[in-house]
Amino acid sequence: MLPAVLSLALLGAVFGLVLAFASQKFTVEEDPRVAAIIDVLPGANCGACGFPGCSGLAAAIVKGEAPVDACSPGINSAWKIAEIMGIEAKQEERLVCQLACNGGKFDSKEKFKYEGIPDCRAAAQLFGGHKECPSACLGLGTCVKVCPFNAIVMGDNGLPVIDYDKCTGCGICVENCPKNVLRLVGASHFVHVRCSNTEKGKDAKAACNAACIKCKLCERNCPENAIKVVPVNSGTLAVIEYEKCTNCGLCLTKCPTGAIGRSTQCLEEVAVTKEEDSSSCAGCPASGLCRR
Repeated sequence: MLPAVLSLALLGAVFGLVLAFASQKFTVEEDPRVAAIIDVLPGANCGACGFPGCSGLAAAIVKGEAPVDACSPGINSAWKIAEIMGIEAKQEERLVCQLACNGGKFDSKEKFKYEGIPDCRAAAQLFGGHKECPSACLGLGTCVKVCPFNAIVMGDNGLPVIDYDKCTGCGICVENCPKNVLRLVGASHFVHVRCSNTEKGKDAKAACNAACIKCKLCERNCPENAIKVVPVNSGTLAVIEYEKCTNCGLCLTKCPTGAIGRSTQCLEEVAVTKEEDSSSCAGCPASGLCRR
């Protein structure tokens, strides 16, 4: 019995020494910058950057295969990553998701009753979806399911509601929307066209009460010439040039169908110098739209 125990103990010691030697001999030293960047990244492992998780992106940044601002959810961390890498980061505006559809279940008409898989991608395979409008949000919540940050919920009218405090602009919801009604827009922009229907005004209105009817009232009343009805695909649609838009909101007050809407987040990206009192908001281009 004793010889057997001693033999096992000896074998264990030998194998232990072999493993210890192998770990020292064949170890691969990791660049310490990789671990430092991983600590800075949000750790969501959403894959929006195109790499397998945050660790994969960190390694790619260190190797020079990805820019320091490749992580959309961690865009605010780009400065720290640039500091770790010893380079200068470009100043980029934070992006958030915006819905380009206002045709909820109370406004958008249906072609038929859909009773299939509760997924927008599946519904879109059946005659383009159950909505009369060919560009309408199907309202089945695929964007809610794929968002890794729980930044989207479905509202009472059957349309997604985006929490701008949680939205990181990763773009996963945009990629998974079969109707292309989700877009990434700079967070400092508050006024948006909430319609994607490019059909003639009469046809668009027949499909949805909240459709853009191409009346051009927004175009004629915009003091900055920032919104125009222009050719889009095979039709036309009101489109905002965000570089010109000052968020005055005049166009949305003129729109007869409510096809132009606003997001009421007031984020730090808005170019305005704030004082201790609220009077500092008087010069803000978002004055009248912001809840601050």
